[in-house]
Amino acid sequence: MNVKNEDLSDSDILAKVIEGDTNMFGLVMERYEAKLMRYASFLLKDYDIASDVVQETFIKVYVNLRSFNLSKPFSPWIYRILHNGAMNAIKSGKKICSLGVIDEIGDSFIEKFDTDKVIDKKMLDKKVRFCLGKISIKYQEVLGLSFFENLKYEEISDILHIPTSTVGVRIRRAKEALKKICQQEGVDYE
Repeated sequence: MNVKNEDLSDSDILAKVIEGDTNMFGLVMERYEAKLMRYASFLLKDYDIASDVVQETFIKVYVNLRSFNLSKPFSPWIYRILHNGAMNAIKSGKKICSLGVIDEIGDSFIEKFDTDKVIDKKMLDKKVRFCLGKISIKYQEVLGLSFFENLKYEEISDILHIPTSTVGVRIRRAKEALKKICQQEGVDYE
C-alpha cells in the first residue's frame, strides 16, 4: 500500500525524521510555515523579524525533535517555540514598536466577531485595526491563536502555558478591551 505524504500525520512524519529520514522535515516546514508566519507577523508587525523568528523556530524544532513526545499533538509544541521566540524578539526590542498597527486582519477574525455580535463588518476599518494593536499583548496573542489560527482553547492553553479557563477569560476580556478602545476611537456599533 502506497501512502501519500499528505496522508501522513505529523507524528508519522516526525517519527521518520527521528529515524533518520531528514528529508521528511521539509513536509513539516510545508505544513507549518504559512501558519507560523501569519502568527509571527501578527505578533511582531514586521515581516523580516517574523521571518527570522519562523526560521529560528524550525531550527529549534529540528534540533530538539528527539525530546518531543510523539504521543502528544505537535501543533501546540511548535507554536509554543514560535511564541517564545516572538516574545524574546519583542523583549529585545528588535525595532518593534510595541505591537502597533495591524495592517491585515483575516476574514475568519471578522466573521467570528460578527458571529459573536460584538463587532460588525467595520472590523475592516483601519481604526479598528489600529485599536487591535493597542490592546495588551496577552490579549493579542489569544485573539491571534483563536481567530487567525483557529486553534482550540486546549491548544492555546498548551502554547501559552495557561489554564484552559484562562484562555476563555482572556478572549472575553480581549473582546471587551477591543470594543472599548474602538468606542473611544469613535468606531460605531449597531
